[in-house]
Amino acid sequence: MSIISCIGSGNMGFALMSAAQVADIYITDADSEKARHAAAFLGAKVLSSNVEAVEKGDIIFLAVKPQVLQQVLAEITPAANKKLNSNRAPVFVSMAAGWSIAKIQGILGAKIPVVRIMPNTPALIGKGMIALSASPEVSANSVSEIEKILGGAGIIDKVEERFMDAVTGLSGSGPAFVYLFIEALADGGVSAGLPRDKALRYAAQTALGAAAMVQETGKHPGELKDMVTSPGGTTIAGIAALEDGAFRSTVIKAVEAAWKRSIELG
Repeated sequence: MSIISCIGSGNMGFALMSAAQVADIYITDADSEKARHAAAFLGAKVLSSNVEAVEKGDIIFLAVKPQVLQQVLAEITPAANKKLNSNRAPVFVSMAAGWSIAKIQGILGAKIPVVRIMPNTPALIGKGMIALSASPEVSANSVSEIEKILGGAGIIDKVEERFMDAVTGLSGSGPAFVYLFIEALADGGVSAGLPRDKALRYAAQTALGAAAMVQETGKHPGELKDMVTSPGGTTIAGIAALEDGAFRSTVIKAVEAAWKRSIELG
């Protein structure tokens, strides 16, 4: 099994490393205290520099924000090319929104193997959605190994890279939209007289159960909606209120806004 280095120990990097199916993990972070806390939880080792992370690792996860990725790539490029010239090129796995494989290789070097992924935070509990695209320099064995490493984080789906910004807007940012909806459902329950703790419990389980119905029945969400919606009943009254507030149009615009921002970050 390959040795993993993770540059960055923020929420997403930590979530993926928590689920990683590997024994040897190295971590670096500009915040050394954060790196130590993450390493202690993961049973990982903290390295003193990003260059050392590249020198030691076979697969390098780039878990830094898009705004600082260029600086990190410039720092580690010499080490990456040194290993490439020794026929030991590591595979770089980037999760930075908006950053294309071509742009990353434009800094690291055209022959450096690069995988681009877009995970989301439910990976922390093994319920993530992770899109994956690989450059031609990444071997099929390496792709399979990365899928195995990330398998504990949730569902892995290979996509054409041209879809990555759309994935970012939908599943990358989507959990925040769902949390907002759950909070709003709970607020509605409180408004109707439920205690806050019960309202939140009912709202979260309702969202969880509805999502499971879509996945497990294979039915279209519209069909499932109609199963709940009786003529002249409570549900259609609520749906009418949502439509008055342009609910579906607003959600579509939220995904589109996140998609466009992903493009801007690249």
